Amino acid sequence: MIYIIFILVALASWLVSARLESKFKKYSRIPLRNGMTGKDVAEKMLRDSGITDVVVTSTSGHLTDHYNPMTKTVNLSESVYNSCSVAAAAVAAHECGHAVQHAYAYAPLKMRSALVPAVSFASQWVQWVLLAGILFFNSFPQLLWAGIALFAMTTLFSFITLPVEINASKRALIWLDSAGITSGEMQEQAKDALKSAAYTYVVAALGSLATLVYYILLASSRRD
Repeated sequence: MIYIIFILVALASWLVSARLESKFKKYSRIPLRNGMTGKDVAEKMLRDSGITDVVVTSTSGHLTDHYNPMTKTVNLSESVYNSCSVAAAAVAAHECGHAVQHAYAYAPLKMRSALVPAVSFASQWVQWVLLAGILFFNSFPQLLWAGIALFAMTTLFSFITLPVEINASKRALIWLDSAGITSGEMQEQAKDALKSAAYTYVVAALGSLATLVYYILLASSRRD
């Protein structure tokens, strides 16, 4: 049964990623009427939100956009930073949504940020500990359970990420509409683009949970 779940999650992940890429390309071809680039949109949202200590920068790659709370930078990929499109506006506003969360101490973001050091450590060692735990289970079963504990930390992180991302998109859409950046049909297009992006986090969380359950069942069956 667990293998069927893995296959379904993998298929869902591929479909969601393909859909996101398709939506981004589609809405990247629709220009904003006001001519604002992703950089312009981000800087305006920060100003309108009263945030003056966050810098908007360009980063290499495709769909690599992110907000870094440590350096207080909104990092926009080249296809967003210089683009005047509905997709660029939606992505830029979403990343600024994280900056707003940070400025107003949004609880789930604070929780996620607090987990980063532990999750970074867990991500670095989890696969090695799990492998060693499987190989030496008969002589040292606690090792596999230690690996499961590390993996559970990354799973928890993926689920805490969900409300953070959904809230950032909600803030972005409200601001895009109130600021007159998008309206009418464009507002729905921006909403559609951000919804497709949110699905990737949902699938990732479910995939992580399925993997965690698999390792727990594996450890339990070997113990019996």
